[in-house]
Amino acid sequence: MKAKATLKQIAKELNVSVSTVSKALNDSPEISEQTKIRIKEYAKLKNYKPNVIGLNLKNRKTKTIGVIIPNILNSFFAKVFSGIEKAADEKGYNVIMCISNESIEKEAHTLEMLSNGTIDGFVLSISEEAQKLHEYNHFKEIINDGTPIVMFDRTSDEVECDKVIVDDFDSGLNATQNLIDLGCKNIALISSVDNLSVGKLRAEGYLKALSNNNIEVNENIIIRTDTEIDLIEKINDLYTNNLVDGVFALDENDSVGALKTGVKKGYKIPKDLKIIGFADGILASRRLSPSLTTVSQHGIEIGEVAVKLLIDRLESKEEHKPYETVIIKTKLKERESTK
Repeated sequence: MKAKATLKQIAKELNVSVSTVSKALNDSPEISEQTKIRIKEYAKLKNYKPNVIGLNLKNRKTKTIGVIIPNILNSFFAKVFSGIEKAADEKGYNVIMCISNESIEKEAHTLEMLSNGTIDGFVLSISEEAQKLHEYNHFKEIINDGTPIVMFDRTSDEVECDKVIVDDFDSGLNATQNLIDLGCKNIALISSVDNLSVGKLRAEGYLKALSNNNIEVNENIIIRTDTEIDLIEKINDLYTNNLVDGVFALDENDSVGALKTGVKKGYKIPKDLKIIGFADGILASRRLSPSLTTVSQHGIEIGEVAVKLLIDRLESKEEHKPYETVIIKTKLKERESTK
């Protein structure tokens, strides 16, 4: 049985836009007869079957939003999705959620699959693999084909679209400054997200805080990796071989690992070791002992704002609506690991 062609595949083969293919197949007067015949014959040859939802793409809306998140186990992304679903439901939109599992291939496949008339637009956070490879063409192609994207948390300056971010640099700066104000002089940085835009910005904030306070950077107490493999072993070595009185951890797993390993090594927390981490799930606040001081990213609010940006664009009459970047301020939630 022959595989069905898609609008996008036909457009690519004939070197025309997806919009042109759609209009030709729907007998739009905007398209010349010669072009219509060429496209229709090719579509028939390739066994194209129109997507009922996708008919007349320019004028008909599916009232459905595609959401692509990198990791469902991360409590931050779970909170963002909760905000997305709440805001979409209030506006009468449905949500289809997909998970990239940090894979660029899965991310690109999902974009292509859903953009063929299934959804009106995307809300997404970039996969780790795409950020590591600096490969963003799959996003640009979708936007160029007329499907809007709103990026949140992990974004790229290379992609022109609406974005919702937190103040990662300032958060790193302020969290580290907080540890310095509490008397910490040897503050370790623990990051397993060094590939990610957010990880780089948080680390830059940490380094800036040290510089502002004339504290020399000690590379021996900085863990910057792009994987969680052997993370606990690296944290254990950090505590064993260095004098550390503070820790700034850049991800939930980094934060939990820093606290649990510190307790096992016999540190009295927060007397001997103070810890601040990017984590705001139930684990950090209720299930760890001592509880963890965290940088709260307001995941639910990020999801709500991202959906509002997307729906505003979808329903706008403005042909060239300027792109927006909304910055959500983080909040330091003090718990037992620093007080």
